[in-house]
Amino acid sequence: MDKAKLSHWADQTADKIIRERGDLDVYTCASGITPSGTVHIGNFREIISVDLVVRALRARGKQVRFIYSWDDYDVFRKVPVNMPKQDVLAAHVRFPITMVPDPFERDTSYARHHEVDVESRLPIVGIHPEFLYQADRYRSGMYAQGMKTALQNRDKLKEILNRYRDEAHQMTEEYWPVSVFCDSCNRDTTEISGWDGDWGLSYSCECGHAETVDLRTSKGVKLGWRVDWPMRWHHEKTVFEPAGKDHHSQGGSFDTAKHVSEEVYGWPAPVSFRYDFIGIKGTPGKMSSSKGKVVDLDDVLRVYQPEIVRYLFAGTRPNTEFVISFDLDVIKIYEDYDKTERIAWGIDTAKNEEVLEKERRIYELSQVDRMPPSISYQVPFRHLCNLLQTNDGNIDAVIDSLPDVRADQIERLRTRCQCAWYWITECAPEEFRFSLRKDGSRADLSGAALEAIIQIRDTVLPKMDSVDEKTLSEMVYAVATDCALESKALFTATYQALIGKDQGPRLANFMKIIGKDRLEHILSVYTVAGCN
Repeated sequence: MDKAKLSHWADQTADKIIRERGDLDVYTCASGITPSGTVHIGNFREIISVDLVVRALRARGKQVRFIYSWDDYDVFRKVPVNMPKQDVLAAHVRFPITMVPDPFERDTSYARHHEVDVESRLPIVGIHPEFLYQADRYRSGMYAQGMKTALQNRDKLKEILNRYRDEAHQMTEEYWPVSVFCDSCNRDTTEISGWDGDWGLSYSCECGHAETVDLRTSKGVKLGWRVDWPMRWHHEKTVFEPAGKDHHSQGGSFDTAKHVSEEVYGWPAPVSFRYDFIGIKGTPGKMSSSKGKVVDLDDVLRVYQPEIVRYLFAGTRPNTEFVISFDLDVIKIYEDYDKTERIAWGIDTAKNEEVLEKERRIYELSQVDRMPPSISYQVPFRHLCNLLQTNDGNIDAVIDSLPDVRADQIERLRTRCQCAWYWITECAPEEFRFSLRKDGSRADLSGAALEAIIQIRDTVLPKMDSVDEKTLSEMVYAVATDCALESKALFTATYQALIGKDQGPRLANFMKIIGKDRLEHILSVYTVAGCN
């Protein structure tokens, strides 16, 4: 690949992986999450970060295995507040997540419900990993040897885990790298009582049950997180996996996992980087699935086209904290993407070659599956919102009103319309919203304001189709002069007559959007004629 392509962080990471791990038949890149609740957009940052690096490796002709692990064998610790049937879920606290029932009664388990929500959405943004379900893998005996290796090295593991602990927090008691879900009550309220040095592990539970199980056939034994993670790096031959800044903190789980992977399992820790948290505009603190305080991918896709969802992440370095906005910032984000697209297609000129390469690469990585055959039909988001509101959300009418839309642009344009209409109706501030008066109602106007509205109807509208927007604006200002009315007062009267508000979109452009026929119909209810 051209060295210029190293302008993007995903390509820089791919280059680092190849340099550090050499020429491999397959490069395994990993991501994963515990489905403890709604998988939020902060979790999504990890998987799209991996996807971008995967794409960069494939652009270099490399064979890549992209795995996404569902840690559905983790313990269900807490009932999120945004879930129904709180009492049912509370009765399953300390169970493995895969054994908690789905409170929505849609899927086979609580874990599966959240997995399906993500798996059904990822293809919309062009992400297609191989999903691994850790409950199935543990219960199948796939990790029996990995657990045995950990038990054989438990003193070494204890020493590694203590390296980053101060003296007051050193583990001094007997350490077991595995935990057990009780075969009788299904909870992890167990205590290991012995290991026979081979496959036999003994435990007892608070419920009174006790037994010895075989690691190769038991359905309830698993490794603790700080050992499980590096064990899987070794098992899957992972060469790249990023982690959040909490895991990448000094002495955090990545530091300990690195030593475990190299010193116990004999596998070099994968290339990694730290990704930062994502905030939601106007919402303090980080998102938490377990607390139910989340915005998920579905929420974001309602407002942003799939390409722009990808653009938000492709255009931001992973170690940079940023916010997802649902307020008026949405307009600027669409404008920024459109600018990048125009540069990528050579419509706008970048200020230098470096910027051109960077913007083009961000655009390429923002596309869902492949480069589109043509540039999008670019309707500025603000203007599109005005078109939609003028047409009561009728997307077909809006598309039909636009000139020269090509067949290969319609799908992307329709998606933008759907996102814009959702944003208008669900997210936009009240002052941004409007609807035309079409029910024969009239604004409470009198005196010069009323006379000006009638003059606009009778003298300006008949000529508006034959003049451009600038001339139309001058004609409206002339009416204010004729009627001895301040221009601001004329605008207020006109917006009141059209939409029942004191302000609205830029007036001349707005009148062009509405069209002469509809304007004449709306203003036909005003009957007093003449100006003083």
